[in-house]
Amino acid sequence: MLNGSFDINLDFFRMKSPHLIGVDISSSSVKMVELSMLGKANQSYRIERYVIEPMPADAMLDGGIVNLETVSECLQRSWRRMGTRQRNVALALPVTDVITKKIIVPAGQREDDLAFQVENEASQYIPFPLDEIDLDFQIVKPVPNNPEEVEILIAASRKEKVEDRVAAALSAGLKAVVMDIESFAAQAAFEQTLGQLPEGSSDQVIALVDIGATVMKINVFHNGEPVYTRDQLFGGNQLTQEISNQFNLSMEESEIAKRNGNLPGNYKLDVLQPFCETLAIEVMRAIQFFYTSTQYTEVNYIFIAGGCAVIPGLSDIIASRTQVSTLIVNPFTNMELSSRVTARQLNTDAPSLLIACGLALRSFDPS
Repeated sequence: MLNGSFDINLDFFRMKSPHLIGVDISSSSVKMVELSMLGKANQSYRIERYVIEPMPADAMLDGGIVNLETVSECLQRSWRRMGTRQRNVALALPVTDVITKKIIVPAGQREDDLAFQVENEASQYIPFPLDEIDLDFQIVKPVPNNPEEVEILIAASRKEKVEDRVAAALSAGLKAVVMDIESFAAQAAFEQTLGQLPEGSSDQVIALVDIGATVMKINVFHNGEPVYTRDQLFGGNQLTQEISNQFNLSMEESEIAKRNGNLPGNYKLDVLQPFCETLAIEVMRAIQFFYTSTQYTEVNYIFIAGGCAVIPGLSDIIASRTQVSTLIVNPFTNMELSSRVTARQLNTDAPSLLIACGLALRSFDPS
């Protein structure tokens, strides 16, 4: 996992901030989370405030910003609803916009020498001129059984991908201090949930299934280390489309009705149940792909995230289809709640806040 800030060769990305708002910009909404640390010794946190602001249609496409003004306005509305004075934010890029590679280098090098080596390595595998990309690296860990070497994670992205998000934040009156990668931010927050397991994550194979509006992202971890990732084109928009078809509503009306639960009595049987069964089949297929693509033959737990995760009974349906214990992600389980946050609403929203929570945790990154 990339522990340092995704510096992108822009000076302000190296600035340290005592406090950050985690901001997740997706095709369906902007999610913001602000945390505080209660104790460094045991790394206990409190969620101070959060907000989920719907994103207008066509503002985003395939994780990229296509309407900067619309996204900026959505960010501004979100920030105002948060009721915070903090303007420093941590953002993230979709994994599809970032090229990552791990290399092994001699330990103890000066930073300048290490940067030179990383740039030479990057020029060999990145299919773009180096002046068109933003590049960063982070020392991950010493090489096992070889203290003379360390593992380095290199991350690179096209400049325009980074600059679009920075510009949207700036137009909203916010200051981008950290740029991360969505999958790494999700993992950071996901690690907060593993205390739910009686045996923790040791020797466990755990699948995290994040069901977004259009894409279902599957990440599998073994002993807390990522071993497999896959995206499938399936998400909550399929349910919205079925509501539209069944009840003769526009997509916007269908989305509002879905969120508010204001649907006819036959909705659960005729629309929601078939959608849940189809979703469970998609998860089962993803697990089968994992088995056929790796040496692993078992998944011990499935955690589901995203807006669909809290559909009543969905976790049971997935568990039945896959024969794997299935839990709903809540990265705030062991956190205190401020007076501004209600436990009941947070339980509903928590599975959608995984990336934003992981980004907010960057406030307490010691690097």
